[in-house]
Amino acid sequence: MAEEKEKTQGQLLEEKLLYKKKNFFEISSKEEIDQMYEYAKGYMAYLDAGKTEREAVAVAIEMAKKAGYTEYKLGDALKAGDKKYFNNRDKSVAVFKLGTNDLEKDGVRIVAAHVDAPRIDIKQNPLYEDSGMCFLKTHYYGGIKKYQWTAIPLALHGVVVLADGTRKEVKVGDQPGDPVFYINDILPHLGREQAQKPLGQAIAGEDLNVLVGGLPYADENVKEKIKLSVLSILNEKYGMTEEDFLSAELSAVPAFDARDVGFDRALIGAYGHDDRVCSYPALTAVLDDNGTERTSICLLVDKEEIGSEGNTGAQCDVYNDLITCISKALGCNEIKVRAASKCLSSDVTACYDPNFAGVFEKKNSAILSCGTAMCKFTGSGGKGGSSDASAEFVGEVRKLFAENNVCWQTSELGRVDAGGGGTIAKYVAKLNIDTVDMGVPVISMHAPYELVSKADVYSTYKAFAVFVK
Repeated sequence: MAEEKEKTQGQLLEEKLLYKKKNFFEISSKEEIDQMYEYAKGYMAYLDAGKTEREAVAVAIEMAKKAGYTEYKLGDALKAGDKKYFNNRDKSVAVFKLGTNDLEKDGVRIVAAHVDAPRIDIKQNPLYEDSGMCFLKTHYYGGIKKYQWTAIPLALHGVVVLADGTRKEVKVGDQPGDPVFYINDILPHLGREQAQKPLGQAIAGEDLNVLVGGLPYADENVKEKIKLSVLSILNEKYGMTEEDFLSAELSAVPAFDARDVGFDRALIGAYGHDDRVCSYPALTAVLDDNGTERTSICLLVDKEEIGSEGNTGAQCDVYNDLITCISKALGCNEIKVRAASKCLSSDVTACYDPNFAGVFEKKNSAILSCGTAMCKFTGSGGKGGSSDASAEFVGEVRKLFAENNVCWQTSELGRVDAGGGGTIAKYVAKLNIDTVDMGVPVISMHAPYELVSKADVYSTYKAFAVFVK
C-alpha cells in the first residue's frame, strides 16, 4: 500500500477556510446510520396514520399521552414540571412542557410546523350522476399541479356532522380490501387538444371530479339510480343523507402508503411530506426531551398551505394566548418571555434536482442527504413575505449545531425571481420572537407522492432535539 502523502500548506489552508456541504452518510458512524433507519420507520407509520390535519393531530395527541402528557385548557393552572397538550379544534395542537428555568431570561424554545397538506376537498353540494357514473364535485386545497391528481387511486378522509349533531369519521381507501376513488383523465388518442395546452391549463379545477360509483339502484321508478345507490351506501354506513354534505369536511387524498425508495432504502416516497416530515421530528424532539430546566413547545398548526388563516392557522391569536397563560402561570412578564424566546419554524424546502437544474442556483440550494436545511429567508422576488432571520440568531443556531455534531446546510427556495414560497416563520417572528426556518429538503414538493432522504429527516430531528434542550 502506498504511503499517504503529507498534505501541502495549500491543502491544509483549503480545509480550514473553504466551506463544503457534507453528506450525512459520509460523515456518520454506522451506529448513527442504524439509528436513522430505525427513526424513519416511526416517521413512515406516522405518515400513513395521519393523511389529514385532523388525523395528524389525533396521532400527535396519542403520542403525547403515551409520553405522560395530559390535556390543557386555556386558563387552567400550570406549574413547573407540567407536561401538557392543548388541542385546538382537533386541527392543531401545542405540546409543551414547563421547566424550572427563568422564562424572562431564557424564554421558551419553540419548534413549529404545519400538519395540513395539498389535497382535493369535496364541495358542500357535491354529488351528481352523469353518463353511467357518479361523481363528487371538488375544490382543490393548496398549491397543486392539477394534472398530477388524475388517474391515481384516491382515498376519502374526513368528518361529517349529521343533522342531529352526530359526528361521523370517514376513512375509506387505505385499508386492504377498501375501494378507492378516481379522477378521470382523457385518453392520449383523443388528447391532442389537451396536449397543446400549458400544463397549468390542461386540467381545469372544475374538472377534478372524484368518481365514487357506477352501480344503478334496482328500482325503475328512480331517476338518478347511481346517485341513489351511492347515497344508500353512505346512509347505511354513516347515517348520511345528501343534505349532510353541507356540514362535512371531506378530502380526497392519495391512497398510497409511505414506501422505501431505491435499492439502498435511503429515501422515502409518500404523500404529505410537506410538512409532516417536519412536524414528526418537532413532536418527537419535545417528547423525547427528559430535561427539567428548559420550557419548550411543539406547535403543529393548520392552514399553512392557504396562508395560515382562520382559528387553527398560525395567524390565530390563540398561540400567543398560550404563551401568555404559561408566562402568567409561572409568574413571569409575558412581554419579556416572548422577547427572550426562540423558534425554529419547521417547514420543508426545495431540494436541488439535477433534472430541473434551471430553476435552482446550486451553490445556495439544499442537496439531498446533506442534512437539515436552514432557510434564512423565504418569500419571493425581493424576499417578499419573509421574516429574514438575523445574523446573530443564525450564528447562535450554527454554533449549537457545531457543538452537537448536527448535519445541516443552508438553502433558499430556487433561483432569484424563479418563484418562491412562504412559511409560518413570519407569524411567529411577529410576536417578537427570534425565528428561522429549518426543515427537510423535498423532491417533487406538493405532488401526490413526494420524496425525501431518511438522512435529512433524522438530521432534522437531531437539530430540534438539541435546540429544545
